[in-house]
Amino acid sequence: MIDDVVWSGTWVAERLGVELVGDEKLPGLLGLALRRNPKRAHLLVSHVLGKHIPQRPTVVYGSGFALGERVRDLLGGEEAGRAVVVGYAETATALGHAVADGLGSAPYLHSTRRPVEGVARAGGFEESHSHATSHLLLPEDPKLLAGEGPLVLVDDEFSTGNTVLNTIRDLHERYPRDRYVVVALVDMRSPADHGRLEAFAREIGARVDLVAGAAGTVRLPDGVLEKGQALVAQYETAPAPAPLPPAGSRPVRVELGWPDGVPDGGRHGFTVSHALALTDALPAMADRLATALDEAPGRGSSGSSSAGPSAAGPSADGPAPRPASGRRVLVLGFEELMYAPLRLAVALERAGHDVAYSTTTRSPVLAVDDPGYAIRTRLVFPAHDAPADGPGPRYAYNVAGAGFDAVVAVVDSAADTPELHAPDGLLAQLAAHIPHVVLAVVPTYQPTASPERASMLPEPLRGPAFSSYAPEEVGWLLQDLSDVELEAPTEEREEAIQSGGAHYAESLPVEYQPSAQYQELFHAALETSAARIARAVGAVTETVLAERSGRGSGTPVLVSLARAGTPVGVLMRRWAQARHGLDLPHYAVSIVRGRGIDANALRWLAAHHDPADVVFVDGWTGKGAITRELAEALEDFPGFDPEIAVLADPGSCVRTYGTREDFLIPSACLNSTVSGLISRTVLRADLVGPDDFHGGKFYRELAGADVSRDFLDAVAARFDEVVDAVDTDVKELLAADRTPTWEGWAAVERISEEYGIHDVNLVKPGVGETTRVLLRRVPWKILAQRGAGADLAHVRLLAEQRGVPVEEVDGLPYTCVGLIHPQYTRGATGADGKAVVSQ
Repeated sequence: MIDDVVWSGTWVAERLGVELVGDEKLPGLLGLALRRNPKRAHLLVSHVLGKHIPQRPTVVYGSGFALGERVRDLLGGEEAGRAVVVGYAETATALGHAVADGLGSAPYLHSTRRPVEGVARAGGFEESHSHATSHLLLPEDPKLLAGEGPLVLVDDEFSTGNTVLNTIRDLHERYPRDRYVVVALVDMRSPADHGRLEAFAREIGARVDLVAGAAGTVRLPDGVLEKGQALVAQYETAPAPAPLPPAGSRPVRVELGWPDGVPDGGRHGFTVSHALALTDALPAMADRLATALDEAPGRGSSGSSSAGPSAAGPSADGPAPRPASGRRVLVLGFEELMYAPLRLAVALERAGHDVAYSTTTRSPVLAVDDPGYAIRTRLVFPAHDAPADGPGPRYAYNVAGAGFDAVVAVVDSAADTPELHAPDGLLAQLAAHIPHVVLAVVPTYQPTASPERASMLPEPLRGPAFSSYAPEEVGWLLQDLSDVELEAPTEEREEAIQSGGAHYAESLPVEYQPSAQYQELFHAALETSAARIARAVGAVTETVLAERSGRGSGTPVLVSLARAGTPVGVLMRRWAQARHGLDLPHYAVSIVRGRGIDANALRWLAAHHDPADVVFVDGWTGKGAITRELAEALEDFPGFDPEIAVLADPGSCVRTYGTREDFLIPSACLNSTVSGLISRTVLRADLVGPDDFHGGKFYRELAGADVSRDFLDAVAARFDEVVDAVDTDVKELLAADRTPTWEGWAAVERISEEYGIHDVNLVKPGVGETTRVLLRRVPWKILAQRGAGADLAHVRLLAEQRGVPVEEVDGLPYTCVGLIHPQYTRGATGADGKAVVSQ
């Protein structure tokens, strides 16, 4: 299928003017294709990765192995012996594994999109273009990533660097180390992106090296995105050719004899002992496959070569032998399951078979049958492994029409489902194009689940001993750290957080003491917004009651996310009591961005209530980071519903809300003095053990400034007057399409790039989040919706006190957005040249 003479990027280059610039071997490594994508229509297609283009397995494995050898030379023997390798799902799982093999004795882990019950996350992160969680790190041994040796991150392509840098930032917060190595087949960064790696390394205080097989960039003319999208639309709507009739052969199942105790890949970790055991077992498994292939009718090669131009040298196993027969075999892996089929394919090739290797994929790419285009044909079939994100189409490229005489489809046992064997499933699609289909199933590795905590968890903390709320209003699933000195100056905390030296949850900001003018603003805001808040409280509570009536016991258990969610949880409880006579249980738990929800708090809740009754409550949404954090964390705790009920959802991140307007909620104006005198939650290893709840402080000494009950009482006093409006709102909400659009996340990504921040965690959208920036962090500037009025009076006052500019802009989807100072050090200045100060 792949022509050795015509470059497989010619078709796209001629129509769009796209150019590969850099190493002369780039055209041998990469082709071009098109896809439907709002950010980048063109797709770089690797000839040596073994994903979209079938290639000789010794070339695929050898390319990664050679990169691993280069990393070993870079690190030296001692450091290489302490290294850990992490690869990216789904494209680079086998590449990362081959790098680990070339490195020598390095354990390997790849990210995954398949959550596994009972396995705790060691990390999780998103690709910059994705609204859903893209990558989970699920090592069976939680110590795998906790060492101090170098961390080697492997991806097929280093384009902007966003995904890799976000990964390092996430892992550095949890497991700080001195050295990172980024490995890619090709480094395709633009000149503007080159300086970011060095700046990032300085920011976190670690060395970050880059090893790539080739380097260059993609030169894109103006308007290329629109032209590419038009081409995709034109060719996707063209009539599809009639499908080939079934070949008539039934798939033959082969028992591989997979070695006991060896994982199917690096999803939960793969050690040197695993690699040795697999290597010992490969010859026998290859013999079993060869026996099944020998049953196929030999008809020689009848199509153009699908191996493509060989851009790598000999594999780690030495030069490939000449094929012993004319039969052409494709070994086809499955999404993340790339390494096991690759090693099987290498073993077959070493035994003298004419073998190509590729895998199926989740990624939709346009197919154009032209020698100058990288994706010539496309098979489409339904997902067959019950994916966590729901059913959908999957693809196999450059398989149909490639002249293969036989195909070995390799899947893990979790994917050996009725959908795989269905009339429109993968096996049927293969049989329609290839005479002989062999199915080899690798047993899905089942990691040992973490044992449940043996110790008895304590009962919730309640006021007045802990918090100024009445004891029946809320039970805090926290441990009391009131006597521990945890506060640090704002600038000191910011520098530590951004350098990667500390996580924001390991310390507390010094509690902001509001001036008399600021207190007047709070009370004025409360007076003018109390009815508006009461209406939103009623709407979200009634929606929860209506939607939870058929679940569990039918009586919701409110679990607020401390601390912004706690006043809202108390108000929802008061509404249910006043309107329906319901006495809803209410607890507050800790959730920490990048660390997840308090697992012990969930265990306590599961032991005392039906998880189906639990409704998580928060104050408002910004870009939806906590929404995603909760959804990820709860995948380890089946039975809990990850949906969050919020008072306001300006980011369009949840289905259950009181309003989607971005307005001033006065409880966002203050810290502990409007939240029962409780600090934000704390998670630090020396204070919170494996059997402890997360921590929090009770600021008893601030009782004179406490307005927590004033806030609750002022809102609850307006319940009666908003009842009719709430009834109307709820009818409309229950009938409306409330599917999240994630508009907030898209806006934050746009602002992050527009202002050169390149880190969405430093962009805090909405009135509530902007207020937090001004109270707790080092702000850089405030973006305000042009014409915003009283809702921003307190923001303007705080900004004035801290010397932070407020920039009015048009087209802002929020009332305001707070920008945390990027790359902060204590010598950094604000946008106006003045040093930012704390109060």
